[in-house]
Amino acid sequence: MRTFPFSALLAGFVAVLVGYASSAAIIWQAAAAAGADAQTIAGWMTALGLAMGVSTLVLTLWRKLPILTAWSTPGAALLVTGLQGVTLNQAVGIFIFANALIVLCGLTGLFARLMRIIPHSLAAAMLAGILLRFGLQAFTSLPGNLLLCGSMLAAWLLFKALAPRYAVIAALVVGSAVAVFTGQLHSETLHVAFALPRYITPEFNFSLLLSVGVPFFLVTMASQNAPGIATMKASGYPAPVSLLIVITGGIALLFSPFGVYSICIAAITAAICQSPEAHPDVNQRWKAAAAAGVFYLSTGIFGGSITSLMAALPVAWIQMLAGLALLGTISGSLVQALAKENERDAAIVTFLITASGLTLMGISSAFWGLVAGGVCFSVLSLARRA
Repeated sequence: MRTFPFSALLAGFVAVLVGYASSAAIIWQAAAAAGADAQTIAGWMTALGLAMGVSTLVLTLWRKLPILTAWSTPGAALLVTGLQGVTLNQAVGIFIFANALIVLCGLTGLFARLMRIIPHSLAAAMLAGILLRFGLQAFTSLPGNLLLCGSMLAAWLLFKALAPRYAVIAALVVGSAVAVFTGQLHSETLHVAFALPRYITPEFNFSLLLSVGVPFFLVTMASQNAPGIATMKASGYPAPVSLLIVITGGIALLFSPFGVYSICIAAITAAICQSPEAHPDVNQRWKAAAAAGVFYLSTGIFGGSITSLMAALPVAWIQMLAGLALLGTISGSLVQALAKENERDAAIVTFLITASGLTLMGISSAFWGLVAGGVCFSVLSLARRA
C-alpha cells in the first residue's frame, strides 16, 4: 500500500468510472446506428476496455507519467449520426481510415509542432473550461437528490478539513451507503456477462471515408487529443506528443476490426489522475494512471456487464463524485490561466468559449476556444509590441 497508496487506486477507479458513466451510452448508440446487435456491441465494449487498458499501462509504466487514454466521446457523438444506414463492415473501414490518418499525423510531427506554440495559460484555460461542466453538474443535482448529494458534500468537506487526502474517498463511501439504504442502487439490474470481440472484415467506401471518416478524424484530433495533451501540459507534465499520437493511434488501428473506433489521450478523466488528490507527490501520480489501466482491463473483460452497471448507479452519485474529484484541478487550472496579467484576456476568452459547449462544423468548443484565445493572444501581443 505504500507503493500504491489507496488515494492513487481510488483516483484510477474514479477516472474509469467517470469515463464509462459519462459516455458508454453514446458508444452503444453509435454501434446500434451501424446495425450492431447487443452481442456485437458488448464485444466492442470488451475490445475498447482492453485497448485502453493496454495503452494506458504501456505508456504510463514506460514513461513514468500519468498518461491516461480514453475513447473519443465527441467522435462517438459524431458517429451516432454519421453511421446511420452504414453497414458494420463499412463502419470498420471508417475506423481504420481515421486511425491511419491519426498515426500519419503523429509520424510527421505536425501535431507536436502545433502543441508547442500553444501558450500555457491558454492550455490551462481550456482545461478549466472543459472541466467546468462537471463541477456544475455536481451542484445542480443537489435539489433533486439532497440527501445523497448533500451527505457526499458534507463528508468531503469534513475530511477536507481533517484529512484532505481522503476527502473524495469519504464522499464515495458515504454516498454509496446512502444509495444502498435509500434504495437508489438498483442492484437487481446487475449481472455478470462475458463478451468476446469478433473480427469484422472492413469495407472501404470512398464517399463514406470523405463524408464520415475525415470529419471523425478532425473531431478526434481537435476535441480529444488536443485537450488531452493540453491537460498534461497544464498539469506540469512533459508530453511526448508525436510518440503518444503514434502509439494510441497505432493501437486503435490494430484493434479497429474488433470495434475500437478510437484510442486517444484522455483529458477529463486524466485530470483526476493528475490531481493532488491522486498523490501528494507530483512524481508519483503515474501510479493513479497505472491503477486506471488495470481497471480498464477489468472492465474490458466484463464488457457485457457495463450497461447493467450504468443502470444500477444513481446518476447524481456519479456526477457529485466526479465534480468533487475535479475541484482541485479546476481551481488550479484557473490560477494558472489567470496568473499572467498580459495573457488574462486571451485566457478568459478561451475559458468562456470552451465552457459554452458550442459546436461549429462538427468540432467541439475546446478546439474553438483555443483558436479564439490564440487569435486574441496574437493580436494583443502584437499591439503591446507596437
